[in-house]
Amino acid sequence: MIHTIIHTILDIIESFGYFGIFIFMAIESSVLPLPSEVVMIPAGYLVWEGKMNPVLAILAGTFGSLAGALCNYFIAIKIGRIFVIKYGKYFFMKEKSLVTTEKFFNKHGEISTFIGRLIPVVRHYISLPAGLAKMNLVRFSIFTLIGAGIWVSILTGFGYWLGDTFSGIDINEIVDTFGRGELDSTQQDIKAKMRLIVVVVLGFVCICALIYMWFMRKRKQK
Repeated sequence: MIHTIIHTILDIIESFGYFGIFIFMAIESSVLPLPSEVVMIPAGYLVWEGKMNPVLAILAGTFGSLAGALCNYFIAIKIGRIFVIKYGKYFFMKEKSLVTTEKFFNKHGEISTFIGRLIPVVRHYISLPAGLAKMNLVRFSIFTLIGAGIWVSILTGFGYWLGDTFSGIDINEIVDTFGRGELDSTQQDIKAKMRLIVVVVLGFVCICALIYMWFMRKRKQK
């Protein structure tokens, strides 16, 4: 079933282009746990094939992420925490995940809306505690755009690199890498490199967080 869903997503992206990327990235950032890798890596591959413009693909993914994040943000503001916890399970929102994300937001403050965009799992939920805390909409949008833009650019670049490095690989093989079936050696290599990217991004997030905390501490001392 997952295999079918992933290939359906690919077909829609190829048919609807940038609008398809926008819609799926909006879904990824809102209520449904759709992996952004399934959307943006194939988009990067299509860029390598010359079927898409890299800037437009990245913009579509970034603003799609913002649209989905704003959806969660306003849901949290208008409906509240109790409703989100009670009915979130029907949209694959686990209470445990929401609580973890709330703690992350409360600990790191508004910068977590930027940091969270670069962290798996947290990325899907970080807009909810921001909405519950009634974070300033402009700052929320800016932090979200920057974080989403970085992540989308990384995935698009990775998809382009796959096309350039594994020129003989078919786009369907790339998509199948994120399913649950048995992987061949090339797909295992792709998945290993994807894990490495996640580790590097997490390292980058830690550095950004430390710089931000240092800056805020200096600011308070003044």
